[in-house]
Amino acid sequence: MNPPVAVIDCGTNTTRLLITDGREEIRRERVTGLGRGLGASGNLSAAAIDRVLDALGDFRTEIEDAGVRSVRVVATSAARDAGNRDDFFGPAQQRIGVSLDLLAGEEEARYSFAGATAGLDPLDGPYLVVDIGGGSTELAIGRAAMDACRSIDVGSVRFTERYLRSDPPAPEELSAAISVVRLHLDDVAREAPSMARPCRLVGVAGTVTTVAAVEIGLDVYDPGEVDGFVLERAAAEDVFRTLATESLADRVHNPGLVAERGDVIVGGCCILVAIMRHWEHDNLLVRERDLLDGIAAELLGSAQ
Repeated sequence: MNPPVAVIDCGTNTTRLLITDGREEIRRERVTGLGRGLGASGNLSAAAIDRVLDALGDFRTEIEDAGVRSVRVVATSAARDAGNRDDFFGPAQQRIGVSLDLLAGEEEARYSFAGATAGLDPLDGPYLVVDIGGGSTELAIGRAAMDACRSIDVGSVRFTERYLRSDPPAPEELSAAISVVRLHLDDVAREAPSMARPCRLVGVAGTVTTVAAVEIGLDVYDPGEVDGFVLERAAAEDVFRTLATESLADRVHNPGLVAERGDVIVGGCCILVAIMRHWEHDNLLVRERDLLDGIAAELLGSAQ
């Protein structure tokens, strides 16, 4: 048995860990909010950096206990946008013991596509993989390999802070957020026409998996129930309407919704329903495998 590898993703809303040897795996996730407040200040806050550092410290212990042979730590949208990125990267490297890689949006899309489509039949494609993050959304299309991708600055945290200021959000706030997504998607369709052709829609990351979990009604989150779930567009719209019309205090009681995501899930839903409406997809295949899995596969392949 080969020693495992580890991947950490320092995202805009969550910090996540995957340890895997290709067969068995350990997954951990913390809602750390690295990008909270970034839109207003242009910088990562000291409190947000500290939350990620705490998570990295705990993850390092798990990595060392697992006998990991190779570790890669990446940062995405929030770190790309932050003016004080180095204030985070230096302490993070000290805490985790390896340097951080800043992923470009296109790299993020490529790894998400690789992770999401692993095990899917290329003949059932092409697949349009949608990775809705806290600060950006990546779209990638292809069959066995990615043919084209785009990264757009729409995300659950970014949109919540910029557009959804009421509790619950006002109808005009929701309409504004969705309209902005549609404008971005118009640009994507012009720049990458292949994304507008018939394809199978695949969704990854917290917004998509949370909407699926709410639709299923999971009292306790179960990745096995969520991975491979087919989310119908009508069901996604229903979940969106339910969550968007509830106050935060009521919203967090929905089965399947982790309380720490309650304040940004509606922003993520705006992006999800806009994508499904824009390309008139009737349903979406939900995957638990994403960026982390794509990077882990690369590490495992390099070792072999």
